[in-house]
Amino acid sequence: MKAAVLKAFGTLLTVEQTPDPLLGTGEVIVDVVAAPVLSYMNEVLSGERRYLLDLPQVPGSGAIGRVRATGPDATHLQVGDWVMCDPTVRSRDDALMPDITLQGLSARGEGGMKLQAYYRGGGFAEQMRVPTENAIAIGEIDPAYAGRWCAVTTALVPYGGLLAGQMQPGETVLVSGATGQFGSAAVAVSLAMGAGRVIAPGRNEAVLTDIKRRFGDRVVTLKLSGDEALDREAMKAAAPGPIDLVLDILPPEAPAMAVRAAAMTVRQGGRVVLMGGVGMLGGAGLDLPYPWIMRNSISVIGSWMYPPLAVVGLTRLIHAGLLSLNEFEVTPFGLDQANEAVAYAAIHGGPFRMTVIQP
Repeated sequence: MKAAVLKAFGTLLTVEQTPDPLLGTGEVIVDVVAAPVLSYMNEVLSGERRYLLDLPQVPGSGAIGRVRATGPDATHLQVGDWVMCDPTVRSRDDALMPDITLQGLSARGEGGMKLQAYYRGGGFAEQMRVPTENAIAIGEIDPAYAGRWCAVTTALVPYGGLLAGQMQPGETVLVSGATGQFGSAAVAVSLAMGAGRVIAPGRNEAVLTDIKRRFGDRVVTLKLSGDEALDREAMKAAAPGPIDLVLDILPPEAPAMAVRAAAMTVRQGGRVVLMGGVGMLGGAGLDLPYPWIMRNSISVIGSWMYPPLAVVGLTRLIHAGLLSLNEFEVTPFGLDQANEAVAYAAIHGGPFRMTVIQP
């Protein structure tokens, strides 16, 4: 098969013929139809993000495709079924504390690297081998729509955070980082899950205007000043009532004070979910006040990615018409244009934009 291979950090991808993946028990081979290109994939390939990635490696976080072959223990998947290849691969030998690797992207610790050494092929290829449980059926779709279905890989991240925060219909949710690619998806997913109001703060006025245009009166947008105290009070004032849940999904370059300003808007007994990248590149810690957390019974929840059943739940929201993939603008590239796709995604990433590779 043909694949785009990263042989060393800071070098271009090499598109070449590689061996077809071999099928084992507990595995599925998928023909990749479309694979998303993360807006920060260039930072991963250069080594700037410091992700654990054992090279050489076929990158690419997840894919939409069709089943080519299943192992002997698969009882439902059939050849030709449309599936999402969930990149969050978990070890199977410790139900309490599984090791995790993000196939084609990164790993968590030594155990995650061991998983990555085996499941080392990401979506920038004609075929992928994934654990059976990671080939999740999404039902019949129009093949021409496969690129737009790659938006699921973006929406799943905030969906996982909202599930971790036990978001309930009718609640008021504040999305910290709402003008980014994942944050804007968080606004859409919150509404799809039944949020009564979504507070969408940010510093990009053009994006805030676009979010308001897309989603109407259930979204309250707010331009931030960069002053922690002023922004905290402005966010509180913008909400129609108490803020039940704060989801932070700011990128690594954002300052910790921006997270703290948003987190401390939550009501007594509220929940704060942290799933952004702040602090990954160094800098000050979050420094949430102990008395504020304790006296207000605040739940602070760390959430990395999403639970295994999240793909099923999000797919149901899409098929029910509650979450529209039509919000996403898709720019496709062929596999031979993998380097161009990575460069394009870095420049043209942002709210409701998807760059995809279609082998």
